Amino acid sequence: MATLQVLGPMLARNSAGEAISLRGPKHRAVLARLAIARGRTVPLAVLIDDLWNEAPPPRARGSIRTFVGDLRRALEPDRPPRAQPALLVTEATGYALRLGEDAVDATRFERTVADARTLGPNDAAAALHAALAEWRGPAYADFSEERWAAAERSRLTELRLNAVEASADARIRLGCPGEVVPDLDAHVTDNPWREEAWRLLALALYRSGRQKDALDVVRRARARLADQLGLDPGDALVRMETEILTHSDTLGSPTSPPDAASTVWAKAAASSSGGAALGARARLRSTVDLLRSLAIAGGDGLKAAQQQRVATITAAEQLGDPQLTARVIGSYDVPAIWARSDFPDLAAQVVAAAERTRASLPVTGQDAAKARLLATIALESRGGGKPRSRKAASEAESLARSLNDPALLAFALGGVFMQSFHRAGLSPTRDAIGAELITLSARNDLPAFELLGRLIRLQSSCARGDIAGADEQAAAADALAERYESPLITVFTTWYRALRLALTGAEASEVAAAYRAAAPLLDRSGMPGMQRGLLELALLSVRVQHHLALPEPGTTDWGPYARWVEPLLLAESGAKDAARAALRDLPVPPADHLLEALWTLVARAAEAAADDESLQRARDALRPARGELAGAQSGLLTFGPVVTR
Repeated sequence: MATLQVLGPMLARNSAGEAISLRGPKHRAVLARLAIARGRTVPLAVLIDDLWNEAPPPRARGSIRTFVGDLRRALEPDRPPRAQPALLVTEATGYALRLGEDAVDATRFERTVADARTLGPNDAAAALHAALAEWRGPAYADFSEERWAAAERSRLTELRLNAVEASADARIRLGCPGEVVPDLDAHVTDNPWREEAWRLLALALYRSGRQKDALDVVRRARARLADQLGLDPGDALVRMETEILTHSDTLGSPTSPPDAASTVWAKAAASSSGGAALGARARLRSTVDLLRSLAIAGGDGLKAAQQQRVATITAAEQLGDPQLTARVIGSYDVPAIWARSDFPDLAAQVVAAAERTRASLPVTGQDAAKARLLATIALESRGGGKPRSRKAASEAESLARSLNDPALLAFALGGVFMQSFHRAGLSPTRDAIGAELITLSARNDLPAFELLGRLIRLQSSCARGDIAGADEQAAAADALAERYESPLITVFTTWYRALRLALTGAEASEVAAAYRAAAPLLDRSGMPGMQRGLLELALLSVRVQHHLALPEPGTTDWGPYARWVEPLLLAESGAKDAARAALRDLPVPPADHLLEALWTLVARAAEAAADDESLQRARDALRPARGELAGAQSGLLTFGPVVTR
């Protein structure tokens, strides 16, 4: 089933999630005009008047019929000849677009905003956040000059503004007023006539303990309304000013538990920066603890932590104390689940510093420090597949076991996991690592590493098609993440549930829609190593699994996976010589979660291009993974069973 996105430039997608070519501007205008009618019939005469305004050409009726015919073929390419169209139908003297409610983003958005009014603040905030994420620009952005689109554009814009304010209101009620202040400040700047936005901004400031700022906002709103619109503020704003001045109970407490925690954090940081009995060495050690917390939180904090981490290591090295530097490097024991580095340049600097520091430590003793440095090397050099990195992981594990240090062993096992992608078929090895991490962490209160163990076992379950096992691990991971405030886990469990649809035989359109819904989580995760090209690869897996036509070569940004995808696209498009040439120059795929997936694409391309040498190479690489699902080792996507003959 085709879908339509109109919350931004108009875009139609097929059941696999790929963009549909809509040809010329008149074709697009016909489709947009019918979409605005929301299933109602638009008479042919109205279409002609709307498309050409005052001077339609003599053959306007014939042109409209041509546009409609072209659109029908684009929207339903598999419809048999002479079969009645199901999506763009003829009714009486006009046409109607009969897409399902969930097929149009504007309809989904409107329904979600309406439903959010009946939800509690937690569910409402989540629903509205997801709904607002669907907006890619002004509604029907391609048709801003068309009078027939003006009313619908205005209606949807108003709905969006209401949703922004409803989302802010829900987050304030959840006890997070400080978080919404920047968003609301930008909102009232762009929309100064929105009195509810001004009221919410004042309320958020008041509950954040900024009572003077809250009062200033109300007075600023009064001035803007008077100067720009010649209006007096409404009752709600007038009442807000009085309530702030009298500290009315109706405004709630100006301090809530989440903000109290933030205040404690800020005071502690201020004391440290003010020189509260902390020397340089103590400051560096405490900085690493702070960076570790930022990294686990994900999002922008992850990138900031990695950047500041390098600066902290450099500062430690300048003090000329290898043991201090080893502690600064090794204390950043943040578990990693994705085997492609997020910041490879920064990671290389950390590895180089760890190697220098290890060489500077005494030959005997300092085993714990050496183990942490080795584990760091294994973690930060992930995806490279180098023997040196695997050796570092093995040595770190051996040292940690000899020291009987559970936290150190968990850190070292994380490094062993990251170095377990150098060849296909190692899911059983990783599953054993995950099982040990879960047991070790549960006994020794190491929740971050228990989460890592759960995700590792989820991925391993997916590799062997064990949906019940994967469900169990996903549920346990979600419960732990909620308890310990680990938002990054949602990225993996949400993507797993999209993969689950593929594993249970759901329709291509349903699987593709689930992947597209999960994709925004990547953008907010702070993990660039997972972002570029992953959605496109997942949508390709849907097309391959459902035997749908593949995109044309050079039409899609495949990110870091392009070299292993393009040969298949070339072969399927008929350019077999070009496909064989690309296959002969192809390097071994990176040693990460998608190793088997990329080798499977190579095998498919080689088979389609009749390149026996490349086909044998791919099958030899995949042979250890026989019986597994290609790509499912990621817990994110699959290209089906591994084929080795």
